[in-house]
Amino acid sequence: MKKFDSLILFDDLQISKQLLPFTYTRPIASLRLGISTIAEKWQHYAEASVGFDPAFAYLTHKYSYELHNATLWVNASFLPDEDFVAELAELAEGESLWTHQTLVAYKSAEKINPERILQEKQLRATPKTITRLWDIFKLNDYALQQDYTLLTQGRNSQAMSDTNTLIGPSKNLFIEAGAKVEGSIFNVQNGPIFIGKNAEIMEGCLVRGGFALGEGATLKMGTKIYGATTVGPGAKVGGELNNVVIWGNSNKAHDGFLGNSVIGEWCNLGADTNNSNLKNNYDLVKVWDYVSDSYIDTGLQFCGLFMGDHSKCGINTMFNTGTVVGVCANIFGAGFPDKFVPSFTWGGVQQSDVYQFDKSLETAGRVLMRRQQILNQQDTEILQAIFAISQKYRKWYN
Repeated sequence: MKKFDSLILFDDLQISKQLLPFTYTRPIASLRLGISTIAEKWQHYAEASVGFDPAFAYLTHKYSYELHNATLWVNASFLPDEDFVAELAELAEGESLWTHQTLVAYKSAEKINPERILQEKQLRATPKTITRLWDIFKLNDYALQQDYTLLTQGRNSQAMSDTNTLIGPSKNLFIEAGAKVEGSIFNVQNGPIFIGKNAEIMEGCLVRGGFALGEGATLKMGTKIYGATTVGPGAKVGGELNNVVIWGNSNKAHDGFLGNSVIGEWCNLGADTNNSNLKNNYDLVKVWDYVSDSYIDTGLQFCGLFMGDHSKCGINTMFNTGTVVGVCANIFGAGFPDKFVPSFTWGGVQQSDVYQFDKSLETAGRVLMRRQQILNQQDTEILQAIFAISQKYRKWYN
């Protein structure tokens, strides 16, 4: 595989808006699906240093890039595969790749506006793309299998304790060093299971692949996992999950069902939180769209909860199908919350108010301290920017 000297993953502004609230706090390339983030996938395939070019200016202080001669710029919404990377390797300086009207990649020592790129080629490969919230869980099975092959090639798995039961070929189970796995049942017939470094699976868990448990993450006792599901680094999970992607350091530590959902970083779901992923009339699910400021049809019959970073919900919270929760929302109270909960919302269906910025910041800081981390100035400024730009969605509270 050809090595690129430098690779910059740039955000398409339209797609970044379509992927809110997750792209409020990160560039597209930092989205996680499968085992790794999009940027980490590119590092494996392209064997190059990776930089970020976010669509939103307030993210550039945390996520940036260094320019080199003949840098390859790639649309971050495209997932790498062998055919795609091989086609990118053919690009000469000043050339660009397109699919229909979408800029896929170009090679240049400087950032160039699409209209300035004269030598255009049409993309031959057919890589997967992440352009909508639900693409994250829809493509999680594909990404899990792809990442599993990449990350386990040429490596030996830690031996499984004889207190566990494995159903299916052992080649589909990989346990990294330091992981603790006891008294559980693993079915790898329909997909691989990857257990990260220093992760723990407590007794009585039932896990069907594909499944990925990130470094230092935990499955609590009796957890039931249906694929394709990812639990990110440092996260703690219990209850029942079906086709869910949970990012780093978030907690769903107790009973309750979560299906066809994506949960951001530093979230906490109270005991017995449940979401609906199928409407009672079996109709297609609509979700909030930040581009049109309206609800749009997903084309999906199964679609659950999308929760942005640092959001929380109280015990016994019930989320309807296709609910979108912004960043730093704190949800509690009886009944189903609205299907769109703006960032920095405090309350629920009975009464809602603005979650004041200083109070939300105090909570975020305490949460990070529990994992021996601090809320630094960069992240504080990012949250401050989100508080300002999301104010229009809280207008009925002011």
